[in-house]
Amino acid sequence: MELNLKKPIVFFDLETTGVNPAFDRIVEISILKVFPNGKELSKTYRVNPEMDIPESATDVHGITNEDVKNSPIFKMIAKELVLLLEDSDIGGYNSNKFDVPLLAEEFLRAEVNFDLKKRNFIDVMVIFMKKEPRNLEAAYKFYCDKELKDAHSALADTMATYEVFKSQLEKYPDLGESIDKISEYSSHNKNADFAGRLIYDDNNNVVVNFGKYKGQLLIDVLKKDPSYYDWVQKGDFPLYTKRVFTEVYLKSK
Repeated sequence: MELNLKKPIVFFDLETTGVNPAFDRIVEISILKVFPNGKELSKTYRVNPEMDIPESATDVHGITNEDVKNSPIFKMIAKELVLLLEDSDIGGYNSNKFDVPLLAEEFLRAEVNFDLKKRNFIDVMVIFMKKEPRNLEAAYKFYCDKELKDAHSALADTMATYEVFKSQLEKYPDLGESIDKISEYSSHNKNADFAGRLIYDDNNNVVVNFGKYKGQLLIDVLKKDPSYYDWVQKGDFPLYTKRVFTEVYLKSK
């Protein structure tokens, strides 16, 4: 099906120093501008983020501090980006939750007045998730080719989950047979608490995974802001999360 465009649409992707739109910076931005007549314009910019690129970020996108040390800072390309974006709708993958908010922050930091709200946004990941649901019923149909009867009853869901898991082991032999390795593969982060509010870094230090201190070592946060501990203990956090906070808090004293 041909795309019916009334004005251009810009698909873009960011490589960054991390995943916190309020703190992290762009190190690369690629743009594909598609015009109503079918013409396409593609541009990629390397950007000096004016901060160190963490090794964990480099491991993802391969861009090092050395790679961008002579690249322009965002403020130097901001007006050119505005010219590319100002007449266009915007598209990306997981862009509504990450790329667009981070880009908006960069424009504000560069003191460039550009209202990103005055356009349509297309998030291809959201379409994917809505059209191809990633729930247990969909997994049961995909892996076991069966319809899940009595969905959302505890017994039916439990039995179906085990069947799906066995089918995954057959379909993906590279998962191996070790529960330790399969557990590592199926985890997004190495959680320090069960809710994922706190995670471990590569050195097994507890790191805050939410809010204004996201990405910072918890022990450092508690040393510079002792009131943060009281706020968590009085807040609506899981008891186990509070317990880990207490353990680290006592170490910080």
